[in-house]
Amino acid sequence: MPSRITNRFQDLHQRGKKALIPYLTAGDPDLSTTFEALRVLDQSGADLIELGVPYSDPLADGPVIQAAATRALKRGVTLQAILQGLSQLSLQAPLILFTYYNPIYQVGIPKFMQQLRQAGCAGLVVPDLPLEEAEPLRQAAQAEHLDLILLVAPTSPVERMQQIARHSSGFVYLVSTTGVTGQRSTLAERIPTLIQQLRQQTPLPIGVGFGISSPEQARQIALWGADAAIVGSAFVQRLAQAATPAQGLEQIGEFCRELKAALPDTARL
Repeated sequence: MPSRITNRFQDLHQRGKKALIPYLTAGDPDLSTTFEALRVLDQSGADLIELGVPYSDPLADGPVIQAAATRALKRGVTLQAILQGLSQLSLQAPLILFTYYNPIYQVGIPKFMQQLRQAGCAGLVVPDLPLEEAEPLRQAAQAEHLDLILLVAPTSPVERMQQIARHSSGFVYLVSTTGVTGQRSTLAERIPTLIQQLRQQTPLPIGVGFGISSPEQARQIALWGADAAIVGSAFVQRLAQAATPAQGLEQIGEFCRELKAALPDTARL
């Protein structure tokens, strides 16, 4: 049976649409605002949503997301509190949890996957998980009808891209640039080539993230052939810098609608 993520991409493809995947850090400015923010994004055009679990050593995260994670951890936000809150939500957009491997290891892989499913999540991204160590997670995710979405680095040789794509499910996450997440004024020139190379290796949808921070950049990523634009730091920053949580929620809702409106309608191109 196709997963929720697969069904969402198939539906978008049939309608000639591209996916918008916003990212938030759980617990910043607080968990209640996070859960309300998920509802706002769900109602403002998000096709899928990524939620990051705050972690003390976030190697893949840039300064904006690192700072948000640090604030959340100082407030005592835990994985179990996040999952408990998620279990109370009912979102239309499939939710993808973004977490480093250590919290999974602490819980235990089968139990973690079971908790993830019970919380209503549809998939998982583990940025510090090497392909060579992914099989136990992949099997446990499959047993719970969850997608394990693997990342392809811009430095990955074509053979490596093929191996990663073969073990990924839902979609393949193409990292657009070397380094950490964060907003950038320009997109890397190699992105069209990377998308084309990856497209030749897999029938799975391709989501591009790291560095996308404006409607124009999201549109460009889609025109270059990506199936989804993943936008993180720009959402996290708007929520963090707003004068009040209510204003932050209003700002991310507006930004989400702007991003979604900018994505091309391939049925009309």
